[in-house]
Amino acid sequence: MTDTESAEEAAPLTYDVVVVGAGPVGENVADRTRAAGLSTAVVENELVGGECSYWACMPSKALLRPVIARAEARRVPGLRHLVRDPLDTAEVLAHRDYETSHWKDDGQIQWLESVGAVLHRGHGRLDGPRRVTVEGPDGGRRVLTARHAVVVCTGSRALLPDLPGLDRVRPWTSREATSAQAAPGRLVVIGGGVVAVEMATAWQALGSRVTVLVRGKGLLPRMEPFAGELVAEALTEAGADVRTGTSAESVTRENGTVVVHTDTGDRIEADEILFATGRAPRTDDIGLETVGLEPGSWLPVDDSLRVTDSEWLYAVGDVNHRALLTHQGKYQARVAGAAIAARAAGAPLLETTPWGPHAATADHAAVPQVVFTDPEAAAVGLSLAEAEQAGHRVRAVDVDFASVAGAGLYADGYRGRARMVVDLEKEILRGVTFVGPGVGELIHSASIAVAGQVPIGRLWHAVPSYPTISEVWLRLLEAFRDT
Repeated sequence: MTDTESAEEAAPLTYDVVVVGAGPVGENVADRTRAAGLSTAVVENELVGGECSYWACMPSKALLRPVIARAEARRVPGLRHLVRDPLDTAEVLAHRDYETSHWKDDGQIQWLESVGAVLHRGHGRLDGPRRVTVEGPDGGRRVLTARHAVVVCTGSRALLPDLPGLDRVRPWTSREATSAQAAPGRLVVIGGGVVAVEMATAWQALGSRVTVLVRGKGLLPRMEPFAGELVAEALTEAGADVRTGTSAESVTRENGTVVVHTDTGDRIEADEILFATGRAPRTDDIGLETVGLEPGSWLPVDDSLRVTDSEWLYAVGDVNHRALLTHQGKYQARVAGAAIAARAAGAPLLETTPWGPHAATADHAAVPQVVFTDPEAAAVGLSLAEAEQAGHRVRAVDVDFASVAGAGLYADGYRGRARMVVDLEKEILRGVTFVGPGVGELIHSASIAVAGQVPIGRLWHAVPSYPTISEVWLRLLEAFRDT
C-alpha cells in the first residue's frame, strides 16, 4: 500500500515503527519488524532500494564482472586467445541498466507491499519524539507517529572537497560513475579508496584512459599495505596512470575539458573527473534539531542500534558510521529489528534469538569487505596495524599464493598474497586479508574464523579441499607453526 491511495484506503498514521529511508537497510528493518507483528511505515524520497540498488553495489559490480571475467579468461590456457578483443561497452552498460531495473523501483515497492509495510513517498523529517513529518512530491504534508521506534536509515552521500569552483566543473561522484551512459575518453579519479579503485578498474577496461591521483602513499589505505600495492600494480599494467602523493589543487572546465592542476605542478586534461574522497551522513535535513541532535552529524548508537541516550530513536546503516558497507547495514537492520520487537514485547535482549542477535558485535571486530578489482582484495577483522594499535599481542603470517597448487590451476601465473593476524595470547585470528583472483568467494571462511574466534588448534581440522585456492589456509597454518 502506498500513500498515493485515497484517504479511505490509507493505513492509519500511527504505527508501531516508522522507518525513514527505504534502501536495503530500511527494507530489512521493515521486514524484521513486520515479521514480529509490528505495524511499520517506511518513508522514502528517492527510489525504494536505495543507493546500493541503483548507484553503488549493483551497478558497480555489473560494470566490473565482465572486466574480471575477461582478465581471468586471459590467464587460462586454451582460452586466452578467444578473449583478446575489447569488451563490448554498449552491452556491458545495457546489462548494468538491467541490473538497476533501469532506475525504476516498481519491483522494490511490490516487495515492501508483500511484507505488509506501508510506503509514504516524500521527504521525512523528525518533528519531536516519535514523530515524523512527510512532505510529499505534491507538497502535501503527513504526520506519522510511532508507538515504539523511529529508525533512521538515510545512509550517506559522496563528500566533495572544498575546491573553489568545483560546482561549475560538474564532477562525477560515485553516482555518476556507476550510471554513466558512455565511457569518457579520459577520466581522472581523485582518491585511493574502494570507489576509486573499482571505478578506475571498470572504466579503464571499458575504454577510458584513466589517471588516478592519490593524496596518500598508496591505494586502499584501510587494508594491509600489500593489498593496495598489488591493485596499483595491476591498474598500471592495464594502462592506468596511478600517481601517489599527489593532490588536486585546482579544477576547472575549459571548453568542455576538465583541467586539473596538482600540487606537484602537473596539468592533467580529461573529459570527466570522479571524486571518490569519502562519505558524509545524510542527516543534514531530517529534523535532528527537534530531538536535540546536531543536523549533518553521524548518529552514535549502542550495539542494539539505538541512538545514545534515546529510548525510541534508532540509527542503522551508514548513518551511524560503524561500518559503511551494505552487508553490515543489513546485518545491523536484522539486529535492530529483533531488538525493537523484543523491547516492544517487554522481553529481555539476548545474545542469540531465532531472529538473530540483539547486539551488532560484528561491527567491532569481524567486518568483511571485498574490493572487486583485478586482483580482488578481501579482508575481515583487524589489519596488523589496527590490531597492534588496539593493544593486542599479535603476529602476522604471510603466504604467497604461488605456494598453493589450486591457485596455479585457477589461473596461469596466479599472483596473490594472504595474511592472517594471530592473537598470540588467545591463539585466535584477529584478521585475515587475501589478495588475488577469486578471493572474494574465499573471505567468508575467514569471517567465520574471526567472528567465531575459532582457536588455531581447531583450524587444523578444517581441511581445505584439494586442489582449490582454499588450500591457502593450510599454508598459513604451516607458516604460523614454523615461525
